[in-house]
Amino acid sequence: SGSVFLTYILFPIGLLLLVKGADLLVDGASSIAKRLRVPGIVIGLTIVAFGTSLPELMVSVIAAMEGNSDIAIGNVIGSNIANILLILGIAAIIYPVTAKRNTVLKEIPFSLLAALVTGVMANDLLLDKAPASFIGRGDGLILVAFFVIFLYYIFGVVESEPPEASADILLFSHAGSAARIAAGLTALAVGGQWIVSGAVQIAQSLGVSESLIGLTVVAVGTSLPELATSAMAAYKRRSDIAIGNVVGSNIFNVFWVLGLSAIIRPLPFQAAGNIDVLVAAVASLILFVAMYIGKRHVLERWQGGAMVAGYLGYMIFVVSRG
Repeated sequence: SGSVFLTYILFPIGLLLLVKGADLLVDGASSIAKRLRVPGIVIGLTIVAFGTSLPELMVSVIAAMEGNSDIAIGNVIGSNIANILLILGIAAIIYPVTAKRNTVLKEIPFSLLAALVTGVMANDLLLDKAPASFIGRGDGLILVAFFVIFLYYIFGVVESEPPEASADILLFSHAGSAARIAAGLTALAVGGQWIVSGAVQIAQSLGVSESLIGLTVVAVGTSLPELATSAMAAYKRRSDIAIGNVVGSNIFNVFWVLGLSAIIRPLPFQAAGNIDVLVAAVASLILFVAMYIGKRHVLERWQGGAMVAGYLGYMIFVVSRG
């Protein structure tokens, strides 16, 4: 029981390390980029966006390497469901979230496509009558290809839109930046390791599936940076950031995180996971439809409340499925 007790202590510390490590890495990398005269908006779209997905990336990649594919997949799909229903729901309750036209017409459908593509790739049994279902290396390469297309689209948008005031980027000396990057990477690696081994142990000690822990505790834990960013943005009435952050993060999670994890090691997929992939797709669909119900392109407080309620319902379902 000592080791289990230790797990419950290391797990939250691991989460803190993941979040702090991502911050340090982003600060160091942004500072270097700024010194190299990279435009602020580009830094925001690449380094900062990659930064909030680093916890997911670390956890899924480590889980894939260690053969805990249920945690690798559950983390991505669970994060995407939490991002939309829970995090965006909370943001809308704090202050109604207004989306830009591009977000509604292009990015939300892209996030829906991401969920559907996952469903197609994960179902070799159903579609090909294959002996087992895998998200394989080929699937991973296709996902990363989608990711490249998405980045290409984002940079196209940036060129056509006037540059906004980007996030304040702190400047450090080269040594300071390098130290932050090194510390950030170390914290991410250690934190990720503790989260994965902790998740496996928690699942064993509670006698539940790794998939359950991946979809719940791990998924919400790695989504804490998105929660902080979106809740803060809503509070400051910068709602376009609140929604852009969530939708972008979802697209990153599937195409980049899941893609890279599958390339490292093919991920076996359990048929039961189809319900979760479906919920992820439906969450994107709900968000899209909500943009046209009531005020156009606005996620209102009652809609946010309904989404959070839906998330709690989904959590109850996942736990009862066990």
